[in-house]
Amino acid sequence: LFSNNYTRAMIYNFISDNPGVQFRAICSGLGLSIGVVQFHLNWLQKTGLISAIRLGKYKRFFITGKFTLKQMTLIALLRLKTVKTIFKSLLEGKQVSHHELAAKLGISSQGLTWQMNRLRQTGMVNENWDCMTVKYSVEKRYVQCLTSIILMLDTR
Repeated sequence: LFSNNYTRAMIYNFISDNPGVQFRAICSGLGLSIGVVQFHLNWLQKTGLISAIRLGKYKRFFITGKFTLKQMTLIALLRLKTVKTIFKSLLEGKQVSHHELAAKLGISSQGLTWQMNRLRQTGMVNENWDCMTVKYSVEKRYVQCLTSIILMLDTR
């Protein structure tokens, strides 16, 4: 498939080893110029060998058929350091208070509120009020999937 194009094979293998990697990380990880990577990514996408999803302002790349859309979305989210730390914290305990989580992450209460509002929209995070205290937990149907994806990302 890539017998005549070593660079394309390198990019494909890099994406395979780093699912959900973004464009700049491919360039820096392989020491290739932006133009070269753009050219080969376009070819790989046009031929259907790789897929991309956009999360916010970044495009994340995957080997086509290796992950479902839901898994790709989770991987893309978990590539964000703060989001990954939030989910790791929530998976450690049944429920975590807003104050406790903000302190653990070292971010402001407002910063955590912004993150949690975004994550609640995905349906993966529950928000429960106990008097004046907000507590967060992971939606049960996502626990196993999140746990396995975090483990996969941490071992790469």
